Amino acid sequence: MPRCLFIAVVFGCTLILAANAQDGPKDSVVLIIRHAEDATSGQGISPRGEERAEAYKNYFLNFTVDSKRREPDVIFAAKDSKQSHRPRLTVEPFARAAKLPIDTGFGNKQSTELAADLCANHQGKVILICWRHGDIPDLLRALGASPESLLPHGKWPGSVYDWMILLRYDQDGRLVPGSARRISEHLLPGDFQ
Repeated sequence: MPRCLFIAVVFGCTLILAANAQDGPKDSVVLIIRHAEDATSGQGISPRGEERAEAYKNYFLNFTVDSKRREPDVIFAAKDSKQSHRPRLTVEPFARAAKLPIDTGFGNKQSTELAADLCANHQGKVILICWRHGDIPDLLRALGASPESLLPHGKWPGSVYDWMILLRYDQDGRLVPGSARRISEHLLPGDFQ
């Protein structure tokens, strides 16, 4: 899709979103994680981060919401930057196992554009998003959720890697009351309690 057409579609979806008070993709579940642990240097993830990325493979292949199996249908990871490829590297093992592509078309500062794309193109799906922790509050706001109700002081702590935010949307694209929650994954020994 030509870039100007894409921008027009995103802008149009943003206007529709505002007009309809739709916060997320209709009849969907959005799962938000932060990238795995940083490597000591470079753009990658540490050995513990690699373990976490591998653990996500089985975690998401067997993921359930309210006792119903809900394996992700779509995967987004924040665009690679000069400093970090960590979001993509975190979800690669699951993506390979599930035979799903990873969409890395949106950067950290494009939460509104990502939310509009989800509303326009990913209704009725389970959507996995791997983002950088400092930008997750903006992503939550763009999806109609309150970071203050899901994260301590509205921020994702820098030392926490094993949380996931779950957002469920109804047929009108509004958050299902009481469904937005933070989940402690407990994937690896020593994870946050």
